[in-house]
Amino acid sequence: MDADDRAAWDEQRRQAVAGHAAALEAGRAAEAQQAGRLLADFVRRAAERGLPPAVLRARAFDGHATYRTRLRGWYLKANRSVAVGEDGRFYVLSVPSSLRARFTGAEVTPSAPRLIVGAGGGDGETMPLEQLLRRRLDAGAEWP
Repeated sequence: MDADDRAAWDEQRRQAVAGHAAALEAGRAAEAQQAGRLLADFVRRAAERGLPPAVLRARAFDGHATYRTRLRGWYLKANRSVAVGEDGRFYVLSVPSSLRARFTGAEVTPSAPRLIVGAGGGDGETMPLEQLLRRRLDAGAEWP
């Protein structure tokens, strides 16, 4: 293979990789949009049922400390690792350990919602978002 052939092959390979990345990103954006609709519907239905939001707390990555946040919403798992905020956004409630957060509270930013919660997390604990939301609504105020 001469230098021109090698350069053409390299360019073709770069374009294929870029096309794959664009398709993956488009799929993730579509998934996030669909999951966002589920979250918005949950917030609406929770309000209709009079399900009060709670002040959300975040847990340190090491699991030893919990921190206040400025967020209010509904925990979706009994271990309180994920939640939907009053704003209809999805939150993973894990943060780095911080002495400052002990006093001022932790900042938690919304995450792109997935249709399968925990997918790719490696802990084996995955569940469809729709199922988590339904289970949370059905539990009413009696949530762990």
